Amino acid sequence: MSDNKSGSSTPNRGIYLLPNVLTTAGLFSGFYAVVSSMNGKFELAAIAIFIAMIFDGLDGRVARMTNTQSEFGAEYDSMADMVSFGIAPGLVAYNWALNDLGKFGWLAAFVFVAGAALRLARFNTQVGVADKRFFQGLASPAAAAVIASIVWTGTENGINGHDYGIVMGVITIITGLLMVSNFRYNSFKEVDWKGKVNFLVLLIIVLVFVVVASSPAELLLGVFALYALSGPITTLRTVESLKLEHVVGDDEDADFTLEDVAEQKKVKSEESTDKASKDDS
Repeated sequence: MSDNKSGSSTPNRGIYLLPNVLTTAGLFSGFYAVVSSMNGKFELAAIAIFIAMIFDGLDGRVARMTNTQSEFGAEYDSMADMVSFGIAPGLVAYNWALNDLGKFGWLAAFVFVAGAALRLARFNTQVGVADKRFFQGLASPAAAAVIASIVWTGTENGINGHDYGIVMGVITIITGLLMVSNFRYNSFKEVDWKGKVNFLVLLIIVLVFVVVASSPAELLLGVFALYALSGPITTLRTVESLKLEHVVGDDEDADFTLEDVAEQKKVKSEESTDKASKDDS
């Protein structure tokens, strides 16, 4: 009896298989992207980054659906993301367009990698605290998708990345800085994926898949470029005067959601109404 009790109280030190297998698949895709870019196979490298995005989206959802979340899984996922969405896009961009630019080339790639590392570290410290409707800064998978879609589109159209090295370097730096900015990006987590939709919505989804299949590189480039720009645009639309803390700063400096702005306008409107009533009296 005592042996059974001691055995039952022993903590389970194993790891959950399914979500960590998916995380490993994403890690492998990111590593494969690096190796492919080193061998000059840039289209395969870009596609591998998008495949890593798919596995990254699956592992967390599978863990929640099967109730197999763990601290190990969260840490492992973060390390895999650093490879797939930090190191891999930076090196793919460097090998495709930046390696002829000397210091500027590898520094541009490093800015992206460092931005991804800082973005992931900040995200991990905000879990359970930040507003789930928004990302603070461009999410690293979306930033990686911007770089990968540019490389994919350029390779498909026979463009030599070295001919546009300066432009690619600037884009790589800006994308890296967007990850550590305070710009708010919609996370789309408030969308009710379990709810019912109109038949027309399903038809539109089918058409989207058809368009993606016909020209995936260009469409993905357009989608993720617009998403990357949505953060600064939303910020400019929702603040009365742009300040430094709206762009970069500590976590507590970034309180400028739509609700905050609406509340500020309401307070100012009430103050102006009170002032007008006092003047009349």
